[in-house]
Amino acid sequence: MIKKSFEWLMSPMGRIAMLIAALSFFSLAAYGIYTTQQPPEQPIAFRHDIHVNLGVQCLYCHPGALRGTSPGLPTQNKCWGCHQQIAKTQTSERLAVLVSYVENNKPIKWVPVAQVPDFVHFTHRPHVAAGLNCENCHGDLSKAEIYENPQVLNMGWCLNCHKSRTEDNLQNNPNHDTAISAALEEKRIKLTDCGTCHY
Repeated sequence: MIKKSFEWLMSPMGRIAMLIAALSFFSLAAYGIYTTQQPPEQPIAFRHDIHVNLGVQCLYCHPGALRGTSPGLPTQNKCWGCHQQIAKTQTSERLAVLVSYVENNKPIKWVPVAQVPDFVHFTHRPHVAAGLNCENCHGDLSKAEIYENPQVLNMGWCLNCHKSRTEDNLQNNPNHDTAISAALEEKRIKLTDCGTCHY
């Protein structure tokens, strides 16, 4: 039975069947990756570009980025704190959704866009402390209407950044000070260690 199955797989029809199966598997995998990278539908079509260009700082709406694992998403009260003072809020079709949430005292159920799997421990705080700006990872939101990830946020992308930052620091040590080099090498090891993000 096994010998006949193997002989059939080696025949021209069997090879075509294997090729079709491989292409089907590849297509399903590509579609799965594509769908996970699409921005989810949000309850309000929030315009990042308008807010950023008006000078609203990222941490105003996402204060958790300084303290915890989640940057936090703005509440209805946070949005209304500004919008109740803007006359356009009452006449804009786009802002009618926000007015409805406020009038009905319903929380805005934002859907997080940039998420990491449960087996990854990610905290914004050390990244902010290292001098990274929000746009280093999230892109220039002064040019983005509705937020979507500017790149695939995966382990390879994070590791490349960790490696390049330590390599840049090593190259910027012109005197090749051994104490600085040793400290930078220790930092590189920590930033590329699995336990830094997976614990």
